[in-house]
Amino acid sequence: MASLEDRFIGLPVWGKGLALVVVLALLGGAYFALVHSSVSTDLQSAQDKQKQLQDQIRDAERREKQYLELTQELANRETADRQNRRILPEDAEIAAFLQDLNRVAELSGLTIRLVEPRPEQRQELYSKIPVVLALTGRFHQMTKFFYNVSKLDRAISMENIRMTQPRQLPSGEVVIDVDVRATTYRRPRGEGE
Repeated sequence: MASLEDRFIGLPVWGKGLALVVVLALLGGAYFALVHSSVSTDLQSAQDKQKQLQDQIRDAERREKQYLELTQELANRETADRQNRRILPEDAEIAAFLQDLNRVAELSGLTIRLVEPRPEQRQELYSKIPVVLALTGRFHQMTKFFYNVSKLDRAISMENIRMTQPRQLPSGEVVIDVDVRATTYRRPRGEGE
């Protein structure tokens, strides 16, 4: 019996070529089955994972943008709420209100003859806190006082303004007396106050 090598040598050239093609086809099929299909599957799996991760990154970026927008909106609302609480506080803060009026009157050069807090008047959406003031000073000092009161952080209305006829003091200075009701407001704290 001739060996496989002897049989191969005895084949004609076209038979050797055919054997070579068969061997190469078998090696190619084995390579494809064992190596290439595994690599191809791994590559497809990696591409799918990459797409999934890119989708997650886009979703995370969208959520981060929403979070930053909401954080900014919250900060803006908190700032507005703090300012609103200065303008319309929940507590009467009558001492601070009277101190502000006194400070503005002194800065304007007025004399305060009377400060008379009145009872709080509850309304549906807010409470009024009136204070009757009697002031004496020159006309331009009065206007400065009213202007400076309008610049205070707190909501204040000046009502029932009554002025006397100007009178001349022994020093020659001309003054007027003004009676006014300065009313500030507060927001209700809620039910069961």
